[in-house]
Amino acid sequence: MKRLLQIEFIKLWNNRSSKFLILSYFILLTSIALIAAIKFDIGPIEFHLADQGIFNFPYIWHFNTFVTAIFKLFLAIVIVSMMSNEYSNKTIKQNLIDGLSKKEFIASKFLTVLSFAGISTVFVFVVSMILGLIYSDYTELSIILSDLEFLLAFFVKLVAFFSFCLFLGILVKRSAFALGFLIIWAILEQIIFGILGWKFTSWDTANIIKDFFPLESMANLIKEPVTRLNAVQSVAKQVGETLELNYQVHWYEFLITLFWTALFVYWSYALLKKRDL
Repeated sequence: MKRLLQIEFIKLWNNRSSKFLILSYFILLTSIALIAAIKFDIGPIEFHLADQGIFNFPYIWHFNTFVTAIFKLFLAIVIVSMMSNEYSNKTIKQNLIDGLSKKEFIASKFLTVLSFAGISTVFVFVVSMILGLIYSDYTELSIILSDLEFLLAFFVKLVAFFSFCLFLGILVKRSAFALGFLIIWAILEQIIFGILGWKFTSWDTANIIKDFFPLESMANLIKEPVTRLNAVQSVAKQVGETLELNYQVHWYEFLITLFWTALFVYWSYALLKKRDL
């Protein structure tokens, strides 16, 4: 396992564009701390974003994992490029000639996916903990440790998304086309949902079916956190609206996402096994 990871990280670190994207990704994860510096005056009103409760425990786990998940596209580019380079530089063929089996090759790629997701999760945990201890109104241990399931959801979400990117990289072989396919797939999920609700079933049933789509199931792990803020809830009440949404992570959402992850890894291996390299 250690040998397989070393092979992959040597390849990535010797690639200038991959190195730039990886460093940019982790710099962006850290930049979430800059949100605390957002402060401006509207007439007599002073607005400081950190004072709005976004860094309060346990809300910070929800907010930071949702926001930082947006930056996963940087590593998605790294992963599809990683596979594209294997084909264009013929390193995949050389690895197999040198004694690496196709199963070990896929295992090395999946270990890279797990490493990226794991390091990202630890990074978000550390940044969130520091911001929370500085800005949170609540620092009791029981409150700090609440809602940590969002970190697990973040990890599973990244693993699933990167596994999908790995599969696309093997399927398409060209990074630009693989990323294009990813965008098309995201649009296609919404089109299928629209057709189902419009022509074939009720919108409620269509919504249930949509939750089983790959990208939608990943998105469902961490719902948007903005409407959970007390300030937003107060504004809603003033205009006669009640926002009673379910923000929690559910076990069946984990199962659906993990199912797609296993499927993408299996399909990646099946494609590689079938192809004559």
